[in-house]
Amino acid sequence: QVQLAESGGGLVQAGGSLRLSCAASGRTFSNYAMGWFRQAPGKERDFVAAISRSGDSSRYADSVKGRFTISRDNAKNTVYLHMNSLKPEDSAVYFCAAVPTPQGHTIVVLTGLYEYWGQGTQVTVSS
Repeated sequence: QVQLAESGGGLVQAGGSLRLSCAASGRTFSNYAMGWFRQAPGKERDFVAAISRSGDSSRYADSVKGRFTISRDNAKNTVYLHMNSLKPEDSAVYFCAAVPTPQGHTIVVLTGLYEYWGQGTQVTVSS
C-alpha cells in the first residue's frame, strides 16, 4: 500500500496563503487519483479538491473554488494544495487521500471511495 504524509499546515491570518504538500511512497504514484479533504472539530470530513492521475483534470468544493488550487508532480510523488485568501472557516485538519484508478482522467470526489489516507496537517486561520 501507498504511504501518505501531509505537511505545510500552520497558523495564518485571514487573507493569507498556505501550500500543503502530500508526499507518497512507492514508485506507482501516477496510478492514483488524489484528493484533499478537511475536518473541523465536531464536523464530518468534507471534500475539498481532487485531481486525476495525470493531473489534467481537477474539481473543487464550492466553498474553496477560486481560492484553492490542487496540483501534482508525479516525478516527485507529491500532490499540492495551494490555498489563497484563507478564511477562518477554512480552519481544519487537512487530509491527503489516494485511490488507484484504471483511467487517467478519472476524478474521485467521494470520501468512501478513497483507500489510503495520510495522518493530516492542521490549518488554523485567525481573524
